[in-house]
Amino acid sequence: MSSPDGTAPPDRPDGTAADRVAVADQADPATQETPADEPRIEDLVHSDAGPALRFDGLAEEHAEHEAVQQPAEVMTESGPEPATTADTAAGTTARAATEGDKELDLGPVGHLGDRLFGGLARGSGGLVVLIVAFVGIFLLALAIPALADDKSNFLFSRIWEPGGDEPRFGIAALFYTTVISSIIAMIIAVPIAIGVALFVTYYAPKRLAAPVAHAVDLLAAVPSIIYGLWGILFFAPILRPVIDGLSTALGWIPLFEKPPGDNVGVVFTASVVLAIMVLPVVTAISREIFAQTPISHREGALALGATRWEMIRLAVLPYGRSGVVSASMLGLGRALGETVAVLIILSVPNGTDPWNSSIFAGGETFASKIANNAAEFDSPEKTGAYIAAGLVLFVVTFVVNSAARIIVDRSTPGAKRGRR
Repeated sequence: MSSPDGTAPPDRPDGTAADRVAVADQADPATQETPADEPRIEDLVHSDAGPALRFDGLAEEHAEHEAVQQPAEVMTESGPEPATTADTAAGTTARAATEGDKELDLGPVGHLGDRLFGGLARGSGGLVVLIVAFVGIFLLALAIPALADDKSNFLFSRIWEPGGDEPRFGIAALFYTTVISSIIAMIIAVPIAIGVALFVTYYAPKRLAAPVAHAVDLLAAVPSIIYGLWGILFFAPILRPVIDGLSTALGWIPLFEKPPGDNVGVVFTASVVLAIMVLPVVTAISREIFAQTPISHREGALALGATRWEMIRLAVLPYGRSGVVSASMLGLGRALGETVAVLIILSVPNGTDPWNSSIFAGGETFASKIANNAAEFDSPEKTGAYIAAGLVLFVVTFVVNSAARIIVDRSTPGAKRGRR
């Protein structure tokens, strides 16, 4: 570099080399001077303004992200309106396509499994309905000819003589014994089942609750013939003092009047055995229902100062009422249709003896009558009479189950709202 007068500076005799050094200094950013009005990067990093600037940058990025996530406004004739989820989704897809983002390819979605599962479910439900309908049609078709030939009142007569030229048969005695034995069984079984379910669920320690529950459930695996033999040979003599005490205290009521003789195969003994047979069914369902009581209900009652019994009475029992009713109806259906145990226990009264309504007398139920006289199915007339009795039992069981369904629907909270 030369001076204004055209000569080189005295300290740099070679002007050309000095110029090259000056050009290199100007090209190096580290040697360049920062204007006074612009802060240097090094000063910002080591000063208080650096974090503030970095935070401002992050805030700008966050604002851009929120703008993408939040639904935009859609202009309509009445003015701007918030965008719907569909608009937001469409906008997001469009932005992803515009920006070149890679979309997730789910591939073809098949509905064959859904159709197969739905068809199997509908077919299973329809099959059950068809089976029930076919059973009813079969019983009705075979019972109508016998009922047409019956010379007595089928519903109110106690005579059972289905053979001969003039058959005479009625179901009044069978219906009474079947219903009264089942009702007594449920009166005995349901309170015990509720008590066992509450004990296992809320009172018993865990080490004791499981064995007790398994022991009760094991009662359902015992065959009916075992119950019948145990009831007539072992349990009936034990119940004899109970029968004597009840007949002495309540003998003035026809239901508890003890007939003469020492008969152990009575309706009361059969009812107690039926109660033991239906106990595991009612207990198992009630236990599951009580265990599903919301913990907020139980803890809320306890937090308000309720004792354990008050918590059960105020929270658990109201919640499980519909389940207990359903379990009781299932047990009642089992008691109505029990055959072998009742056949072994009940003593068949003589045809010449007068009919006795006491539970301390013998009798026959629908199921035991049909099973005990299966050898008489030698003619269409006799077979039709017994099938007519079976048809009545079928209708009674169907009515009981339907009543249980109605009671459960009315007892379930929000059932009416759900049907609406």
